[in-house]
Amino acid sequence: MLGITLGDVTGIGPEVAIKAIAGSAEPDTALVLIGDGGVIRRTSSLVGWNARIEPWRGRAEAGPGVWWCPPEDMELPDQLPKGDRKAAQAAIAALRKAAGLGLKGEIDGVVTGPVNKEAILRTGQPFIGQTELITEIAGGPSTGMMLLGTDEWGRWLRVLLATTHLPLRQVPSAITREGQRESIRLADLACRELKLERRRIAVCGLNPHAGEGGYLGHEELEIIGPAIRDAQESGLEVSGPWAADTLFQRAIRGEFEVVVAQYHDQGLAPLKLVAFETGVNWTVGMPFVRTSPDHGTGYDIAGRGIADPSSMKAALQLAIRLTGNHA
Repeated sequence: MLGITLGDVTGIGPEVAIKAIAGSAEPDTALVLIGDGGVIRRTSSLVGWNARIEPWRGRAEAGPGVWWCPPEDMELPDQLPKGDRKAAQAAIAALRKAAGLGLKGEIDGVVTGPVNKEAILRTGQPFIGQTELITEIAGGPSTGMMLLGTDEWGRWLRVLLATTHLPLRQVPSAITREGQRESIRLADLACRELKLERRRIAVCGLNPHAGEGGYLGHEELEIIGPAIRDAQESGLEVSGPWAADTLFQRAIRGEFEVVVAQYHDQGLAPLKLVAFETGVNWTVGMPFVRTSPDHGTGYDIAGRGIADPSSMKAALQLAIRLTGNHA
């Protein structure tokens, strides 16, 4: 059983969620839409989907099909400006509701629709990202942000971030030996959860050319390299630190299963280049499965019925796969 949040309802979240469900029917899976009922009805009409959606009253009463669960006793207006405060608040309420259901075992996982960070911050809610908030709600387990997807030839690229949403100037001080070891462990866990035959992990250097032997930086020699050796001694199949400018090509050609990137854009730029339409954000290490499409709210095309649901569909399919692996 999976929960699906609509994200920011003034963006494309509701549309891609409904389209993904309509195009990826899973007769053995209960899918629970968590969000405003009026938005769900209007979006269903927009995309021409006429399936019956029943109110969800708990796991015990819900069989395979599509269900609806409001995050709280509130209804959104029919029309809201893009990035409206009420839409941002509703997105956070839905995320909290979904995480609570996951922690209680009412659902096995959650697929989260895209939100707008700036809109949320304008409400006064401290917010770094959905990954960080859902981890906090879950009690702060050690988690990793993994982005994964395939190129047009079906070749996988999987990237786990050692640091996530940080200003670039803060990244070097955030890189620690323990943090590197934990990122490598989570990358190995992801391979296990995906049931991959091999678990080869490659770690990026922080600096150009992986520090050039210390001439372009010391993080590789003093932090990243020692952490890799620690992981090797514990039996993990990991190597590096490698120069990032060539490592992703090696990974997409099948030399490694996962790349550990040191900062956000180091990992996401190549991932979005090769898998922009199929990329999925997966929070590794959570007590329940959480995935998300790897795109934003798309305010410029919202409400027009033209949003591409490929990434949301991939996120839904991965969540179904992962919850099946947990069974």
